[in-house]
Amino acid sequence: MSESIARRWQTLRTEGRAALIPYVTAGYPSMSDGVATLHMLAEAGADFIELGIPFSDPLADGPVIQASSEQALANGMTVARALALVREAALDIPVVVFGYMNPILAYGVPKFLEDAAASGVGGLLITDLPAGEDPAFEDAVRESSLDLVRLVAPTTEPSRLQATLAGAEGFIYLISRLGVTGPETTLDQSVRDAVAALRRGTTLPIALGFGIGTALQAREAARIADGVVVGTALIRALAQGPDAAQSLMRELRDAVRSVERSLDGAGAGSAQA
Repeated sequence: MSESIARRWQTLRTEGRAALIPYVTAGYPSMSDGVATLHMLAEAGADFIELGIPFSDPLADGPVIQASSEQALANGMTVARALALVREAALDIPVVVFGYMNPILAYGVPKFLEDAAASGVGGLLITDLPAGEDPAFEDAVRESSLDLVRLVAPTTEPSRLQATLAGAEGFIYLISRLGVTGPETTLDQSVRDAVAALRRGTTLPIALGFGIGTALQAREAARIADGVVVGTALIRALAQGPDAAQSLMRELRDAVRSVERSLDGAGAGSAQA
């Protein structure tokens, strides 16, 4: 793992709790609010931050995050400006860049990895990069100081899962349901089974996302996973203003931290309500 990501997971294991991982789109709702938003998230209880680089064709995202990407692009957000935002914010928690291949290829892979590392980015999660699809790109990320975080669906076949986990770094992002990002209500048995399968295949921490947006859902996710990712609900709150977003973050923080966990190592443990 990158030093910052490994250190954060170790802190969480020591404290016996799951991570709260908010997602925000760089440049949304405005360019001028970017640094203040990242600081607010950190101060309100974020353990990691996923920073989305806006893209014109975000197929894995639901309508709310798609709209935030469109707005961010209209505001003038670019890859370079997103990395500058991380550098200016200078957070003491890890930032994972969340995005698509096209903007990174257009920026230039070696330059992106160099600039991202210099900006303080700890990890990279590419939604449209299946494991093994671009070995040269994957090797370049692994040779850098950034962790290559992998997305895993609950329906992933065992043979495919093994290949995906073999090259993963930092943590595993498990999709809590099929489809695009957006609101949902409960975590069904297939998600619990998927977490159990991941536990058997990796020692990396497991973060659960897609469809988690309330304190109740966050608490439920914290009982079975090592991290809880919230995106759509937070983007909606940001549209209402920073106070609404901060209030949601505090509710999510309290819910996640109300679950006491006993972890024996990265990604392996149990939780009690």
